[in-house]
Amino acid sequence: MRVGVVNEAASMNAQTPLPGGERLDFTVRGMTCASCVSHVEKALAHTPGVNAASVNLATERAEVSLAPGASLTQLVKSVSDAGYEAVVETIEIGVGGMTCASCVSHVEKALSAVPGVMEAKVNLATERATVRALAGPGLTDRLRRAISQAGYEPRAIESDSGGADRERLRREEEMRALRFRLIVAATLTAPIFVVEMGGHLIPAVHHWTMRVIGEARIREISFLLTTIVLFGPGLVFFLKGIPSLLRRQPDMNALVATGTLSAYLYSVVATFAPQVLPAGSVHVYYEAAVVIVTLILFGRYLEARAKGRTSEAIRALARLQPKTARVERDGATVDVDIDDVRVGDIVLVRPGERIPTDGVVTQGSSHVDESMVTGEPTPVAKRTGAAVTGATVNGSGAFSFRATRVGADTTLAGIIRMVEQAQGAKLPIQAMVDRVTAVFVPAVFAVAALTFVVWMLIGPEPRLTYALVNAVAVLIIACPCAMGLATPAAIMTGTGRAAELGVLFRKGEALQTLRDVTLIAFDKTGTLTYGKPRLTDLVATPGKNENELLRLAASVEAQSEHPVGAALVVAAKAADLSLSPCAEFKSIAGMGVTGLVDRKTVAIGAERFMTTLGVDASPFAPDAQRLAEEGKTPLYVAVDGKLGAILSVADDLKPTSRAAIDAIHSLGVKTAMITGDDARTAKAIAARLGIDEVVAGVLPDGKVATLERLREANKIAFVGDGVNDAPALAAADAGIAIGTGTDIAIEAADVVLMSGDLAKVPAALAISRATMRNIQQNLFWAFGYNVVLIPVAAGALYPVNGMLLSPMFGAAAMALSSVFVLTNALRLRRFKAPVIASADSGAQAAPIETEAADKEFKEEAMTTFNVQDMTCNMCVKHVTKAVQAMEPNADVKVDLATGKVDVTPAPRDAQALAKAISEAGYPAQVAA
Repeated sequence: MRVGVVNEAASMNAQTPLPGGERLDFTVRGMTCASCVSHVEKALAHTPGVNAASVNLATERAEVSLAPGASLTQLVKSVSDAGYEAVVETIEIGVGGMTCASCVSHVEKALSAVPGVMEAKVNLATERATVRALAGPGLTDRLRRAISQAGYEPRAIESDSGGADRERLRREEEMRALRFRLIVAATLTAPIFVVEMGGHLIPAVHHWTMRVIGEARIREISFLLTTIVLFGPGLVFFLKGIPSLLRRQPDMNALVATGTLSAYLYSVVATFAPQVLPAGSVHVYYEAAVVIVTLILFGRYLEARAKGRTSEAIRALARLQPKTARVERDGATVDVDIDDVRVGDIVLVRPGERIPTDGVVTQGSSHVDESMVTGEPTPVAKRTGAAVTGATVNGSGAFSFRATRVGADTTLAGIIRMVEQAQGAKLPIQAMVDRVTAVFVPAVFAVAALTFVVWMLIGPEPRLTYALVNAVAVLIIACPCAMGLATPAAIMTGTGRAAELGVLFRKGEALQTLRDVTLIAFDKTGTLTYGKPRLTDLVATPGKNENELLRLAASVEAQSEHPVGAALVVAAKAADLSLSPCAEFKSIAGMGVTGLVDRKTVAIGAERFMTTLGVDASPFAPDAQRLAEEGKTPLYVAVDGKLGAILSVADDLKPTSRAAIDAIHSLGVKTAMITGDDARTAKAIAARLGIDEVVAGVLPDGKVATLERLREANKIAFVGDGVNDAPALAAADAGIAIGTGTDIAIEAADVVLMSGDLAKVPAALAISRATMRNIQQNLFWAFGYNVVLIPVAAGALYPVNGMLLSPMFGAAAMALSSVFVLTNALRLRRFKAPVIASADSGAQAAPIETEAADKEFKEEAMTTFNVQDMTCNMCVKHVTKAVQAMEPNADVKVDLATGKVDVTPAPRDAQALAKAISEAGYPAQVAA
């Protein structure tokens, strides 16, 4: 019965004619029946700018006829408000043949005109276009066709392990071809330049060449050599420049082609038909044409080399990936290509080798250098159950591990992806540049035409000669290249250097936002501290047994996911206390927990929680004051409504926290700490760290409101690591996530620190400032160069001091301007992060190999679950939500293809977690 409805609806929609207008075909998800079709059609029909809409259930597509100016964003919103999903996808396409900012503008304009495109960004330095569009049939083909029709070359972006190598080989081939053209052009230009300029500089040379060779013969030879240079090595300028003129979208190639062709044709007429030119204006400019081509080719060669160096960070990261892996297959050990490694494979690692991919140690032990991920030089010990990261370096031990993430899902691939996304971003400052470059080349042509007319009208004789030379100089000296490279070159180099320092900018815009930050707010637990509190004090009321109270409290806290609960459980076990089952467990966020143990109602929490329960905590006021002043968090235990004890937990500060706060202050930025702790404890910790402002007693859902209040007078960055920090990270002007935190926090952040070391916070702040300063320098040069030299090339100084600028000098200046911008951007590769001395900086870096470290391995060990019935990203979200409901601080990795779900750190009760996943609708069991 339902199938019939589907087919009927599909058939009806396929035959529904749409009125005229721009047609758009896109994918809609979530429809299950003919009623869904009706709802989506109704929502689309009521969207402003939509003339008509037809929806097909079988193909999950909507076809709409749009009026001019219709908003695609509103279209997506209408479908979403109706309860369905208009699929928006992001596509990256390589673009070849771009040479300047005008090329970027033309490609963006062409891509934006493709139906369904919501946003198009093109990066000259990376030669990539990033397009956000409504997903529909043939979208990628339409985008590639638009690039081709705009006069550029669409290229596929390869993401496999060999993609970087192929990209490098392609660039090297382009460099070889460019170098060959440059050598040919320079070789043929040299004799023309020597004869012409030598004659001007040394009269004897001029007299000798005129007597031995003759002026007519010299011009004929110059014509031959110039023709070869222009239509050989210089042909690229005409092949790209002339079509862009015909499309009325001129770029830098059009400027060069017009300038050199003007000088060439004028010289040809002067050589073979001098009688048609006015008296006194029979001059040739072959040397100007060939020198212009040669110098610009030289500039492009230097530019290509510099461009390659700006993306060196990406290539260096890609080179870290081993090419092969040693895996167990069918009982034998074989070497396989890294692309052939599958999830679940057992991989063997020998001493000194790079680890091929991400996984979990199954046998053996070693120490691993993870500095490429965290930036920390200290080797980290690995035992059975510990997670290892691909591309890190094994020490002297040998071990085997089970691959959990391969290919594009590995940590290294994620880092490369983040860096590439940041490098391809457009900063807000770029908007002004885009507006200028959109009209720059047409404006230069207008100035050149005006120059020619003015010189023809009021210039000295020979007017035609002056008019031609100065107009050509204007065309040649104008440089949109520097404008186009000013911002992306600095972003590429800056974000690449940041990645080397363990700071990943997930969003390029964060470079500009972080530069303007005036206050950095920190979460306390897990950010300023290790996030692993321990029980330090327990004082019972007179007549009460401390061990019994600890046992009762730990029995309740065993059901809690909070780190404080874990601290009490650990303390009880250390005292050999047996825990009892807990019934009627309740957790009140930001307050405490209650439960029924041995028929006694037990409550553990802060003083405010005791107040709500009607329990008077004042007898412990002196103890609470003392503990808070020591930086410890006081908590209370009540049994059957009566105060039983005060206890405290302490979370050790990270050794670099104080030094990082000092470094932030030295950069002129204030600091704040937002915590749910008691105000006295929070102030004591803040005093130890030198933090300027403390906001204490904040419930988990109150961090965003606190940030909004602080934002009234400051531009704010927030640093956090946990699930409960995600809203604050998203709400802050710049969110900075600790890389050792949860995936949810990292996804909500703008910047990710690849380790828990807070020294990377001032490093991120410093490199954002250095990058923005570099961009400002580049833009000042790019705009200042054109503003000053274009009028000089037009002859503005001639009435003052008789100075005119030769087109050859214009070509040299233009060629070197973009090289200057790139060279300035490359200075960021030498950026040094602020030096931070940790509390134990005098200690020599040594492998972590203590009893505490062994405990760390147990806590950080990974548990894998086999989960069935997962089919889409929504399933992934549901499973992740089920896991983090029980384990809020867990890092959850879901592999749809294999049904593997990795949970780090290992849950306290794996079987209970498997049951929770199953109850969410996905049968699960702990993997063997």
